[in-house]
Amino acid sequence: MSKVEEKLAELGLTLPPVAAPVAAYVPALRTGDFVFTSGQLPMVAGKLPSTGKVGAEVTPEEAKELAQICALNALAAVKSVIGDLDLVEQVVKVVGFVASAPDFTGQPGVINGTSELLGKVLGDAGVHARSAVGVTVLPLDAPVEVEIQVRVHAGA
Repeated sequence: MSKVEEKLAELGLTLPPVAAPVAAYVPALRTGDFVFTSGQLPMVAGKLPSTGKVGAEVTPEEAKELAQICALNALAAVKSVIGDLDLVEQVVKVVGFVASAPDFTGQPGVINGTSELLGKVLGDAGVHARSAVGVTVLPLDAPVEVEIQVRVHAGA
């Protein structure tokens, strides 16, 4: 087990299987020393635990937990390409999308679910640039979607 996965276990979390794509794309793609994930929904065992808009059907606290699930799914996608999460040198960028009720403006707090998990699990390598964007609707009526870009050890 990698150090990253050991840290997840200490937090009471496990890396899920890679979420199956819901359309024509791959979960992650490596180019050179970078891995880009596709948008990761908060799928658990192939299903969304919640649907709807944040600030309406979904609370900000629930959405933050869903963003953490998105981060776990993104890490699983990265691992599927590089084999070992200990090869991650840096999370470069996180982009989070929040399906938002018209008056909801707390997107950054929701995406903190992803950012905080990456920081706890990867330490300094989890510090990243980020965007948190409110949108009208996401695939399958998911409340949150996250994609990450990571740099991995050269030659790994």
